[in-house]
Amino acid sequence: MEEPDDAYIIKSNPIVLRCKAMPAMQIFFKCNGEWVHQNEHVSEESMDETTGLKVREVFINVTRQQVEDFHGPEDYWCQCVAWSHLGTSKSRKASVRIAYLRKNFEQDPQGKEVPIEGMIVLHCRPPEGVPAAEVEWLKNEEPIDSNLDENIDTRADHNLIIRQARLSDSGNYTCMAANIVAKRRSMSATVVVYVNGGWSSWTEWSNCNARCGRGWQKRTRTCTNPAPLNGGAFCEGMSVQKITCTSLCPVDGNWEVWSEWSVCSPECEHLRVRECIAPAPRNGGKYCEGLSQESENCTEGLCIQDIETASDIALYSGLGAAVIAVAVLVVGVTLYRRSQSEYGVDVIDSSALTGGFQTFNFKTVRQGNSLLLNSSMQPDLTVSRTYSGPICLQDPMDKELMTESSLFNPLSDIKVKVQSSFMVSLGVTERAEYHGKAHSGTFPHGNARGFGTIQARNKAAYIQNLSSISTRNELKTTAIFGHLGGRLVVPNTGVSLLVPHGAIPEESSWEIYLAINSRESSLQPESPDVLLGPEVTCGPSDVSVSSPFALTIPHCAEVNSEHWNIHLKKRTQQGKWEEVMSVEEETTSCYCLLDPYACHILLNSFGTYALIGEPISECAVRQMKVAVFGCLSCNSLDYNLRVYCMDNTPCAFQEVVLDERIQGGQLLDEPKLLHFKGNTFSLQISVLDIPPFLWRIKPFTACQEVPFSRVWCSNQKPLHCAFSLERYTPATTQLSCKICVRQVKGHEQILQIQTSILENERETIAFFAHDDSNFPAQMGAKAFKIPYSIRQRICATFDTPNAKGKDWQMLAQKNSISRNLSYFATQSSPSAVILDLWEARHQHDGDLDSLACALEEIGRTHSKISDITETEMEEPDFNYSRQNGL
Repeated sequence: MEEPDDAYIIKSNPIVLRCKAMPAMQIFFKCNGEWVHQNEHVSEESMDETTGLKVREVFINVTRQQVEDFHGPEDYWCQCVAWSHLGTSKSRKASVRIAYLRKNFEQDPQGKEVPIEGMIVLHCRPPEGVPAAEVEWLKNEEPIDSNLDENIDTRADHNLIIRQARLSDSGNYTCMAANIVAKRRSMSATVVVYVNGGWSSWTEWSNCNARCGRGWQKRTRTCTNPAPLNGGAFCEGMSVQKITCTSLCPVDGNWEVWSEWSVCSPECEHLRVRECIAPAPRNGGKYCEGLSQESENCTEGLCIQDIETASDIALYSGLGAAVIAVAVLVVGVTLYRRSQSEYGVDVIDSSALTGGFQTFNFKTVRQGNSLLLNSSMQPDLTVSRTYSGPICLQDPMDKELMTESSLFNPLSDIKVKVQSSFMVSLGVTERAEYHGKAHSGTFPHGNARGFGTIQARNKAAYIQNLSSISTRNELKTTAIFGHLGGRLVVPNTGVSLLVPHGAIPEESSWEIYLAINSRESSLQPESPDVLLGPEVTCGPSDVSVSSPFALTIPHCAEVNSEHWNIHLKKRTQQGKWEEVMSVEEETTSCYCLLDPYACHILLNSFGTYALIGEPISECAVRQMKVAVFGCLSCNSLDYNLRVYCMDNTPCAFQEVVLDERIQGGQLLDEPKLLHFKGNTFSLQISVLDIPPFLWRIKPFTACQEVPFSRVWCSNQKPLHCAFSLERYTPATTQLSCKICVRQVKGHEQILQIQTSILENERETIAFFAHDDSNFPAQMGAKAFKIPYSIRQRICATFDTPNAKGKDWQMLAQKNSISRNLSYFATQSSPSAVILDLWEARHQHDGDLDSLACALEEIGRTHSKISDITETEMEEPDFNYSRQNGL
């Protein structure tokens, strides 16, 4: 009924052989031809319910010692024999073997570099074992299922075959052997799939470079079809071809001689003509200069004309009287306008009340006051400051400031869209640039945590004491670095540069600078592409580092690869911009890691860099920071509100704050984040809930609208809308209202204004900046969060490929770096570059606990593997002490 099965002894555990027969009077086991003693049998009897016959079942134990002591020509075997009145029956022979699995593989897989679409064959011969080990392949610690990928075959003699290599096939491959006793891992084999470069098609021949005579023309091609990758060979041959060419020289035209004079006409004139045909212009030559026809009096002044009729005299008299009347009317209107001084801007077209586009003019210059704006000046959407009321000066210092300001530069004409009121938008373009140590009172460096936390008496407000801000904008930082490396920070802008340890040769020192271009950017993206952050320059450009440095640039995009395609561009020495890479691109020349509020870039050469965003869909979101400032105007009853919409980057907000510092503005509410979509809808800004009988808003300025193109393509220029409020009496000192900022069919934000308009009653709350405002440059060990000794230990552990999978790729994975790992594979120390990237991302929080937890987790993962494979194997200690952060 049941025969003994083949069995394996695992370690020192005995196995049980069983045998069952019906009907049976006796059952005994015979092992290796000898009967097993009766005392070693365990017997059980039962009755078969169907036949009523007696069923007998017998068990015996076989120990490891018994198998080891047997020395025969075949394996240890056992057989059971049953007796009954019918005769004798024997079972099959069941073999008993000791199970084991050797430690070392007979053949480990070897790393390879193969061209794309080439065949990859990784050989693996597992360790000797009983029973024979089964083999499983891992790629980057993940099992490979050949059933899910027809391009991979793992069935042939434990080997891994990839029929056509793809870029995604690059990685670390491990052969895993396992049987009922243990599991064994082979050495990891690194496979790199490279791409040899291929030429693109030739461009069309250029125009001949010589305007006249012999010259040359050229055509070019680039090694981008495909571009070399992962160490692939560059294209062979020339990228430029030139041929000679000959251009026809231009011939300028020349006049022929004048014709004879014509006969005298009734008007007492005769004519003569000439043509430009001696020679005629050809091949792009110039046409003749001068007149082709002349006329003159042919009677030497003796020609007599008819006397004017009486009706002509009456006509001219009437025209003269009309001219005099218009002149008197113009003088009267001018005198009336000069007598009015309530507003500094007048509407010159009454049709503005019904909507449409209108033109604004400033008042004419008053006699004796050279500071008032000329009537011919027009407001400009790119001007940094405009005033809706008359300009007045309090003292000589104010006068000097206003005179030197660019407020009085001529402004270009604009047209302003009006929707049931005037809708005016003004953008800030002027930016101050200065160098030196950061001021502790400046606005803070912004990042994913916003601008900081402050508390006010009535509510948590985001109020800045602008009087404490430096009047100079520090947009450049310089320091001398040596072999130990360091960090440069442009205070309160989110821009930083990390030079790693060893990037500069020993016994060398370089003066390195980091600057933000505060002038008009030379990079003008084509619509709808946008500049997502500041234009940053680091240098000197004529030196190169031995290991990548980390450049951090803030950006204002809501990160989503389905809506944005973000590019890194670099300015060449000729002033042109060329693309370095796309953020999602796989390349070994540089690396971009895009965080929600900043981009961290690993580079090997200094220069000027900028981030460009290409919206892929209308759902692409540009994050805007909305802030409102206020101050009293020179008219004591007026109060000015200025609403700014700027990119959600620290440097953009810092510029607005410094600009308001000059104008004496006060931040009135916590800045809000507005998600501005690329859906072509405009931005509306309006003042709501103004207290009646206490305040009134100037006519036609309650709502203002900014076209979509001006917001979307602002290129780092903050947009600025001004509102002018007037008190009915000087006794009103409190202002309460709301500012609504919304995109049509989009996101909306409400800013609540609750403030005192008097300086001595207004609560001013200091705003504390990040430490980088006090330490713009740090050299040596102070610049890094990870102690150098621990950093060396981590690199030594993870740089070397490990049979247990504990290498730099796992370190990258635990630090949320999962893309473009081929870049790190090309570095001399991948772990060091990963830690440099960690330093750049955590320059403010220094979250060493998270790094320590990641290392401990790697250690625990390894411990689980070790418990299965070899309990006595020594483990490196990953439980770093956290006393100093790790």
